[in-house]
Amino acid sequence: MSNYKQMADDLSNWIALQVKAAGLKGAVFGLSGGIDSAVVAGLARRALGRNALGVIMPCHSNPEDREHALLCAHAFDLPVAEVDLGPTYDKLLSTLLEAAPDISPDRMSKANLKPRLRMSTLYYFANVHSYLVLGTGNRSELTVGYFTKHGDGGVDAMPIAGLVKSEVRGLATELGVPGEIIDKPPSAGLWENQTDEGEMGLSYKQLDSYILTGEAEPEIRQRIERLMAGSAHKRKLPPTPQS
Repeated sequence: MSNYKQMADDLSNWIALQVKAAGLKGAVFGLSGGIDSAVVAGLARRALGRNALGVIMPCHSNPEDREHALLCAHAFDLPVAEVDLGPTYDKLLSTLLEAAPDISPDRMSKANLKPRLRMSTLYYFANVHSYLVLGTGNRSELTVGYFTKHGDGGVDAMPIAGLVKSEVRGLATELGVPGEIIDKPPSAGLWENQTDEGEMGLSYKQLDSYILTGEAEPEIRQRIERLMAGSAHKRKLPPTPQS
């Protein structure tokens, strides 16, 4: 069994060291209302005190996500900023459609604009406050590429990148994340009724087990390995010609 108290202490110290090494004053991160961002919020608040800023960025989102983000902020007495990206998203998408009227974008092309807008917003606040941008991706998601390139994957530091989803849940309990956030189905909020597990085509339990033990049913193993191979480019720096 993991020692979540020690894990919380170690990761909080790690965040403080990253900020200090960068010569910055604090850290900013997206506060989505989900468990991953809530855990990062709890760790950052421990590490940095009032120099931890959560940014709530609804973009035609489920209203419950905002409610849970505020619930998390209240639980940790966390400074927050809120930016409604819905109008900006609508304007950008309209402009793109006008520029290429013969192209009919698929759902994912439109959905991926949201995390990229959110990351631009976070870097605005980071620049204004001299803060580091913390990512909220976990090991399970990173393994199969369940993140948007140059969106939620474009950050300065990733405190929970070494934790599978089950460990994130254990750490959330240790930190005091509200139960409503811990218990709800994980979702990136890219479209209505979207869930992580539905989009990945497997459960976090199956994925975590494969990551930690290397074992899985043949069809699950094949699914995970296809996702890993197809997303390999997301986990690498851009290729450059040999000098």
